[in-house]
Amino acid sequence: MGPDRHPPDTSAVTTIRLPAPGTIGESNGVDQARWDERYSGTEWDPATRPNQFVAAELADLTPARALDLAAGEGRNTVWLAERGWSVTAVDFSRVGLDKGRRLAGARGVEDRVDWVVADLDDYQPAAAAFDLVLIAYFQVGAELLAKVVARAAAALAPGGTLFVIGHDLTNLADGTGGPQYPEVLYTPEAITAELPGLRVLRAERVRRTVEKDDGPATAIDTLVRAQRP
Repeated sequence: MGPDRHPPDTSAVTTIRLPAPGTIGESNGVDQARWDERYSGTEWDPATRPNQFVAAELADLTPARALDLAAGEGRNTVWLAERGWSVTAVDFSRVGLDKGRRLAGARGVEDRVDWVVADLDDYQPAAAAFDLVLIAYFQVGAELLAKVVARAAAALAPGGTLFVIGHDLTNLADGTGGPQYPEVLYTPEAITAELPGLRVLRAERVRRTVEKDDGPATAIDTLVRAQRP
């Protein structure tokens, strides 16, 4: 998921299984077209790795049913599938999900993933259906983010884990990269405010090393991990 991502309000929700190469679906939204173009402009890499915080925080969980919201090109989805999870990956970019499907095929886990083309403003996951829900770098306005986080929490089965990671507000002044619009940046307090009924295990700012032309720099992210009792 890239910076400053805000799905449009009017896209249809389409759920499809992708057993073979081909078209995933059509998109009429301007933002969707921009992200399709962005994903089309990057080379597909079969060695793609998961986000470092996703790998560090979720490796200890027992694989079951996972939901990856704003899955993008599927790097976290495929990592979970490789660890034995059955994953539903949701994104509004058909190009991004097609690259994720190719990655799953290259890693031999295509049967563990359902790829869903959907606008998260519209997408309603089944209640209490997932043992893990992941939201990674879904940088949108506060109203939409609150809606998606609340739905993610409601989708957790008893004992399930919600993991949220994204660019933090303090990154604007003290970090590097990421969106430059404060209205789409996270804080631990804003995320946890949408999680009544969950037990918050971690809610903090974390630092991530970013390689730049002039050497390594530091980016600041919000990390929240919570569990449904």
